[in-house]
Parts: sequence; C-alpha cells; structure tokens
Amino acid sequence: MSEEHREPDGLAEPDEGYDEELLDLFDEYRESFEDYDAEAVADCFAYPAVIWQFGKGNVFQDEEELLENIETLFAALEKEGVVTSAFDILSAHVEGDAAMATLTWTQSDADGEPVIEFTCHYHLIYDGDAWRIAMIVNEP
Repeated sequence: MSEEHREPDGLAEPDEGYDEELLDLFDEYRESFEDYDAEAVADCFAYPAVIWQFGKGNVFQDEEELLENIETLFAALEKEGVVTSAFDILSAHVEGDAAMATLTWTQSDADGEPVIEFTCHYHLIYDGDAWRIAMIVNEP
C-alpha cells in the first residue's frame, strides 16, 4: 500500500485493488471510538474474537463479553481526555475472505495533542456481508 495517510476526518484514497469495504470497517471502527459507542465497536468484530494486549491473549466468545472490555477501555480513554482517533494503514493484504492489516493509531485530546500512540495488527474475515475483526495484536 502506498504511504497515503489517513486524516481524522476522512480516508485517503485506496490503492487500486484494495477492498474499499475493508477501509469502511476501519472508518466505522474509528468513528465508534470517537462517539464512545461500545455497541458500534463490538459490531466491528466476528465472534469469538481474540485480542492480544500486554502479552496476554483474551478470547471474547460473544458481544456481551467484549462490551465489558470496551466499556473499561472507554473509561480509561475518557480519563486521558481522548476525543479523536486517527490511523495510518502501514500494510494490508487481502486474499479471498481473509485479510491482515497493520495500523498505527493516534488518539488526541480536544486541543489536538496526541495522548496515545500505538500500533495494532488486525486479522479480518469477510462474513459474506461485511469485513469483521477476528483478532487484534497490540504491539507492546
């Protein structure tokens, strides 16, 4: 993928052959975080979902289990004053109904100052209707 970067208010144009529905997923995911909408975040996942963070894998069998984790995360983000999220797609590969993507994220406060910066590796599946996140590996 080219070195086009994503702005907080929109997507960079995808390279030819890149699945626009995959871009839509990450845009919906970002918007859900900015809106602090836990159910919309959970809708971006396939179940069971796995999230690796802090060297530990957590399996979420269903949306209810993941919602508890999302609410805890939202409380931490609110405490830090996060109001916007932006990402850059570092790499992506789509093959059939499976995809992998690596994104860097910047979450900023109301003044536009970065509060949290991190990288995540996503494993995604296409369920016949939309792309969903099957697994996230957060870099330590």
